[in-house]
Amino acid sequence: MYASQMFFNMLVLVAVFIGLLEFYKMALPTARSLERSIALSFGVLFAGHVCLQKPHNALLVLCLAVLLLATVYLFRYRNLDEVIPHLSMTVFGLLYVPFLLAHLSLLRNLEYGQQWVFLALVIAMAGDSAAYFVGSAIGKRKLYPAISPNKSVEGAIGGLAGSVVGAFTFKLLFLSHVDNWVILLMAVCLSALGQVGDLFESMLKRSFKVKDSGTIIPGHGGMLDRLDSLLFVFPATYYFVFFIG
Repeated sequence: MYASQMFFNMLVLVAVFIGLLEFYKMALPTARSLERSIALSFGVLFAGHVCLQKPHNALLVLCLAVLLLATVYLFRYRNLDEVIPHLSMTVFGLLYVPFLLAHLSLLRNLEYGQQWVFLALVIAMAGDSAAYFVGSAIGKRKLYPAISPNKSVEGAIGGLAGSVVGAFTFKLLFLSHVDNWVILLMAVCLSALGQVGDLFESMLKRSFKVKDSGTIIPGHGGMLDRLDSLLFVFPATYYFVFFIG
């Protein structure tokens, strides 16, 4: 709320580092420690240049990361059957965590940036809370049992409604100049994307055969377990605001 842009950027980079570290611990074997370190370093550098509003530098870092990782995998392969899956996971990690999360800094740097960041948080968290309580109370039809057996269709609808209520409450208090249709469109789309992001991270964990992405947050798991929906919500919020104004 009161941080300077620079301090805010540092918080984003810390979240990028922890989230990317958790992802690679799940996705890559310990024997890939060199590849993991390279990707971590370039992931933080990429996000850092995005945070500093230097897109050409960010693209250069991403390009160098892909070229270097491809070269390392070429000369450090052990089993040809594992090369493509491991390389794919390494490159995907750069897109999933630093690329998506760096949009948070871009969003904060816009006019009314703080309010837009809080709006994204309110939509995601109000929806998550409403989905939990509605699903626990009246949830009967499973939403996606193969990925998340505890989520229900009723909970998803309740989450959507909670996001809309939270968004309009926030608008009345802090974004009164924004048109109602914009807030409604953002609430519906961002709530849906947040639920997709949540399910996507659950799919990753199931495929990696882990319960939580990490243990940094007692009782809640890792950084990615807290960022799962927000990784999808922050970029969408930024482009909504940037293009719709």
